[in-house]
Amino acid sequence: MEVLKLKSNNIILKGLLGIFLIVSIIILVRLYLLPPDSTIKMAAIPDTEYDPAFWGRDYPLEYNSYLKNKEMTASPTGFGGSVKYQKSTKEPEVLVNFKGMPFSKDYAEDRGHPYAMEDLKETKRIGPATPGSCMTCKTANLRDIYKEMGWNYAKTRLSDLMPKIKHSIVCANCHEPVTMKLRVINPAFTEAMKKRGIDVAKASRLDMRSYVCGQCHAEYYFEPETKRVVFPWDKGMTAEQTYAYYAGKPAGFEQDWVHPDSQAKMLKAQHPDFELWSNGVHGKSGVSCADCHMPYMREAGRKYTSHWVTSPMKHVQASCRTCHTQDEQWLLDRVKSTQNNVFQLQRIAGQKVARAHEVIGKAGTAFGVNKGELEKARELVRKAQWYWDFIAAENSMGFHNPDQTLNTLGQSIDLAHQAIATANRAAKTQY
Repeated sequence: MEVLKLKSNNIILKGLLGIFLIVSIIILVRLYLLPPDSTIKMAAIPDTEYDPAFWGRDYPLEYNSYLKNKEMTASPTGFGGSVKYQKSTKEPEVLVNFKGMPFSKDYAEDRGHPYAMEDLKETKRIGPATPGSCMTCKTANLRDIYKEMGWNYAKTRLSDLMPKIKHSIVCANCHEPVTMKLRVINPAFTEAMKKRGIDVAKASRLDMRSYVCGQCHAEYYFEPETKRVVFPWDKGMTAEQTYAYYAGKPAGFEQDWVHPDSQAKMLKAQHPDFELWSNGVHGKSGVSCADCHMPYMREAGRKYTSHWVTSPMKHVQASCRTCHTQDEQWLLDRVKSTQNNVFQLQRIAGQKVARAHEVIGKAGTAFGVNKGELEKARELVRKAQWYWDFIAAENSMGFHNPDQTLNTLGQSIDLAHQAIATANRAAKTQY
């Protein structure tokens, strides 16, 4: 009798276990494998509708998260964030290193995407002669302007293009309105990727989750005659490789400005986030920009992609712990440690570069200065500042690629010391 009872209990337990497993599988499939209803039912959004509020009628979860980009808040790590302040307040060397060019007048921390055009209009870095190429990454209206004018828009005065610009960075920058497929609207990015053998139009969705960010978060320059936007990736994406590219004077481009103290022909880096990420551990491991900065979220049982493009440290559970098993505080401390170390070395590099400009300037006025050696010193400070600026202009404070970042800053410091020594040798003195 006892044996029969045990067998009966085992059958019941096995049955319950089987039901539990079936229910669990159904739940897991529904939650993680099947797309949520909101991504199945595509909305009929007109091709040239750029108002995010219109898109938000059919995609409220995404739109509500997008609106959070209007919040101006500090980063949990103390670096970055969306609070508008002048970088020179924390790094006074910025005023010396960018002396003689607009970034010495206004070098503010960027706010969120909704403020891109507003910040462009308000910055002291633009004037009556500012070319249209400056709005390339600031508005979804780029798509229509480029369709109408081609690259001619780049050499058109920005003030003449302003009436055509109605929206800042919005849904349409990255999404086809009918299919919601990810897209790139910046022609400069498409052209640069083509040179690398990559057809963006045929890219996978995973790759596009980084390309839509990389189309703007990257280094670029304007061709002197056409003002066309070009990404300097022909030789590679590191500070050293892009510097080598510029050394070839592409399309006649030689410098952004001449430093008034050292008289060196200088270059200005522009937020090379895509470059650092591409060569970093996350980029090499197939982790996209959106995985960390726009993670999947849930609300009322519905899964959606957060469009609050912000620090992953503001939602560690969704951004980091899908891959990392450590607790949230450990992960936050890790990021803080990396960024603190980078900032410390960045300050040293920036200060040494500023000192190099000063010494070269003094050496240039010395009687009987060796002009050949003086030119070597100018080339060294140009390179030292490029290496420093390649990191200082990037938005992750080194976290996108800590190894490359620290190596680049170390080289910057060494090059700045070489510049100082060479200038002193040229003047036969010690400044």
